[in-house]
Amino acid sequence: MRAIITFAFVIFQMPLIFSQSTERKFVSINNKQMAYTTFGLEKRKANEPVVVFESGLGSGGGAYGSMLPLVREKFAGIVYDRNGIGESEIDISVKTDADVVKRLHGLLSNLKISPPYLLVGHSIGGPFIRLYASMYPEDVCGLFFIDPTDFMLTKKEDHLVKKNTSSSTGYRDIFVINLKNILSDGSISEGFRHEAKRELEESTPEFFKNYQLLQPLKDIPTTVMIAYNKHIEPYEIEMNKSMKLGINIVTWWKELDELRIKHYADMIKNNKNSRLILLPRYSHGIHQQDPKIVADALIDTYKNCTVSLIE
Repeated sequence: MRAIITFAFVIFQMPLIFSQSTERKFVSINNKQMAYTTFGLEKRKANEPVVVFESGLGSGGGAYGSMLPLVREKFAGIVYDRNGIGESEIDISVKTDADVVKRLHGLLSNLKISPPYLLVGHSIGGPFIRLYASMYPEDVCGLFFIDPTDFMLTKKEDHLVKKNTSSSTGYRDIFVINLKNILSDGSISEGFRHEAKRELEESTPEFFKNYQLLQPLKDIPTTVMIAYNKHIEPYEIEMNKSMKLGINIVTWWKELDELRIKHYADMIKNNKNSRLILLPRYSHGIHQQDPKIVADALIDTYKNCTVSLIE
């Protein structure tokens, strides 16, 4: 496994782990090859949900490899690489997060994988699936977030965290700093560079600016898994010191954790068959640290989606 660790998020890339019956496939969308893997579609019954996996920043569908053997017999699903990531070709026409969502919608349509969809998103994939549910609400029967990025953090809240923790740098600042660090790294692939540039533009000058006017989430089963009170890594301490960020890391993360929990709790407060699962001392990559706990929660969410469709 290759891990790229930054102060605001952790990006995982690892080989796909599938059964012998699965096969890595490619399809041309906008004259660009996109890589994907499906499972269980041949057994899918009419109107049963399909689970669609969206990965974190710079991470292909292989990041879910350790979890998929635990769920592939439970439902139909598709795992894919965004353009420029993994084995999918870069496409410079994908310039915004809305374009990412439109491309995923186009991929599913091209493959004739009809809704309803239960969308799974890790890290920045969380905002992506929330945006998808806003753009194509009739296609989505449920959402499943794995330690999602807090796209709802306001400028005022970020400022209060700095003030309350006597820190000089806010999370929104760190988010941009990390993206710029990725862009300045000569070893980063062109596709990853394009993705980092897109996210930088998405959050400058305003943080997740294209997410500010989202319609309230429909009453669909939603699960949010959040890791908090995480272990402070040596690289975080070193980065804070070397870049003179002036962050009181323990209290800074504590307040940001509390805000993220509040934001996602508010997001699902009117949704039946939904839950917020808090995992103290877990890592950002919950699905790799403990694949079973994520797989079990996902299976439960799928069952809730199936029931809600019948109702």
